[in-house]
Amino acid sequence: MKDKEKLIRYFEASGNGEAVRRMLDLAEQVVAGKPYRVTEFMSPAGLIIADAVRAQYPQLRVESGGGYEGAERLRVAFIDAAYQGPVDLGLTALKVSWDPRFRLLTHRDVLGSLMGLGIERDHFGDIIMRSGGAQLIVDSTVADYVVSNFTKIAMVSVSVEPMDISEIQPKEEKIKEIRTTVASLRLDAVASSGFSVSRTKLVSAVNAGLLQVNWQSAKGPSQEVKEGDVISMRGRGRMKVEAITGTSRKGRIGVYLKRFM
Repeated sequence: MKDKEKLIRYFEASGNGEAVRRMLDLAEQVVAGKPYRVTEFMSPAGLIIADAVRAQYPQLRVESGGGYEGAERLRVAFIDAAYQGPVDLGLTALKVSWDPRFRLLTHRDVLGSLMGLGIERDHFGDIIMRSGGAQLIVDSTVADYVVSNFTKIAMVSVSVEPMDISEIQPKEEKIKEIRTTVASLRLDAVASSGFSVSRTKLVSAVNAGLLQVNWQSAKGPSQEVKEGDVISMRGRGRMKVEAITGTSRKGRIGVYLKRFM
């Protein structure tokens, strides 16, 4: 299929060739007679790929979810449009608890210890940090294994138990609003203002592969960003270009950014 090959080449250019191949395979399984097939967990960029794949198969529809409203990591289902039954995304919620005196445990600590169990990252959804614990969304096929074997995080003893997925509490994020002006909408100009990093260091970070735009690797410091784009920088979180507010008499462009702390 010529369009399929073009699709693969397009996403290979952004480093997502393997992801689009897997989705095409799932879509073709549904076309061949399966009622639906579900991907592993992925970033929101996966929705862009899923929509492009679905466009190749008009007899399919797509659903996605990560366990709660606003989830970042999602699973996507390719579904036969004629299928009217339930669609199980295979999501299980787990509650992890530890002594609240160990308040310095971080998201990275939790993820690192989970990966230490030998389970691939794409089997885990969001990790929501709470006081004295965390809430996990995991692939249902590994939930029992996690409950039985996830006993320590950085030498801190933890306990894990299933919880009702409807009880998941969304992430508590602090938002810093930034209103500033930039000479252009280049990634290095906007991101250096939002992350309070010098433009020189920002360019180095882009070239080192530390920045993403809409959960895909940044193309380069000169990449233009637009209203609605989400910019992520490893170690500094993410921000959204909430609005382009106009141009001053001196030609500088006003931007309204929301940085998630």
